[in-house]
Amino acid sequence: MKAADYIAADPSLRAVADAQETVWINPRLLPFDTVDGLSQLAVSDADIADAAERLRRFAPFLRRAFPETEETDGLIESPLRTIPRMQERLAAEYHAQIPGRLLLKMDSHLAIAGSVKARGGIYEVLKHAEDLAVAAGRLRITDDYAKIADLRDFFSQYTIQVGSTGNLGMSIGIMSAAIGFRVRVHMSADAKQWKKNLLRSHGVEVIEYADDYSRAVAEGRRASDTDPMSHFVDDEKSVDLFLGYAVAAKRLDEQLAAQNIIVDSEHPLIVYIPAGVGGAPGGVSYGLRRLYHDNVHCFFVEPAQCPSVLLGVATQEFERANVHDFGIAGKTDADGLACAGPSGLVTRIMTNHMAGVFTVSEAHLYDYLRDLDGSEGIRIEPSSCASFAGPVGLLRFPTARAYCARHGLTPDRLQRATQIAWATGGRLVPEGIWTEYLATHR
Repeated sequence: MKAADYIAADPSLRAVADAQETVWINPRLLPFDTVDGLSQLAVSDADIADAAERLRRFAPFLRRAFPETEETDGLIESPLRTIPRMQERLAAEYHAQIPGRLLLKMDSHLAIAGSVKARGGIYEVLKHAEDLAVAAGRLRITDDYAKIADLRDFFSQYTIQVGSTGNLGMSIGIMSAAIGFRVRVHMSADAKQWKKNLLRSHGVEVIEYADDYSRAVAEGRRASDTDPMSHFVDDEKSVDLFLGYAVAAKRLDEQLAAQNIIVDSEHPLIVYIPAGVGGAPGGVSYGLRRLYHDNVHCFFVEPAQCPSVLLGVATQEFERANVHDFGIAGKTDADGLACAGPSGLVTRIMTNHMAGVFTVSEAHLYDYLRDLDGSEGIRIEPSSCASFAGPVGLLRFPTARAYCARHGLTPDRLQRATQIAWATGGRLVPEGIWTEYLATHR
């Protein structure tokens, strides 16, 4: 089918193809109990629990290698903050109704890599290191994993490679270098120069392409396939990445409980997560659905110029979908979200779990950045700021209001709701770049 045929079948895709700010509501979302058994064929509760336990095993090593994780006892976790002043500012500036309370999940400030990619990317590197060391008899599961810091010579035989627009490459590069792996990060033209510089300062080999994310991934995969001592971290297909992200759900549950925030049918949870290829929001959202079932509503947010996950699910073309086929340029300042085609793994798994996708303009990325800095004194990357398009748009678009009505999100329940904007990156941004971001208008 051609783009025109998909738009004829789903007229809401017209605004998407025109690169407008809009919302696409997923008609394939099903009640959790309907799809639970099918979903577990891909990733089960036991798989997620195993990933969480592996991260706990690595905590002694992380404390030793990265002193900034000492305060979280070696776990890589971020704060969950209520942002009432930002909620008020968004409501006033955008004439938006934002019911309930608005919180910011600050994966933008995660230790080591300063982005949500510290979850999936670091997890996959740690799992690969464990697999290699256990197979070679250099490590036992019952050992104190602090000893991994003494195995650099062993790990230096091996190479880790990844294709990235920026943040995934930073998480893979920084952690791999700390363990002792040789690291090659294949970076697309969208990647920011400061991220390339930071990686090189850690001893990472950065290979640059004057092309988009898909080219960087393809070249990285090809290079890794020719080297039997190389492992390729595949953002488009990796179950390990997905599992690392999914661990976030239980940790969020603990943070909500610590703040006496209830999630049930009378107190719904609505989450908005920026999406590039889809791995991070897919894993996090899937974990949340496994915990809260139909009491959580997970929306992705993508740049209006690069809505690849939306198109992958809407057309059911999955990884074959590409924004260029709909006449969309795919150029965005949200470098972490600059993926013209989505993950086939994620779009398939999330087809029946994702509530929908909001799209955001380039101008609003920077407007929201200034709003958050001015109201709460918090700075997050432009790509992270995409998440605010969700709470601003939930009651703005008729189709989103219809979604609320259809799923029992009555005005009373929405007043008792918790809305979470998921901040995906920002901690490592240099001060000079913040000055540029704050002064940028599109």
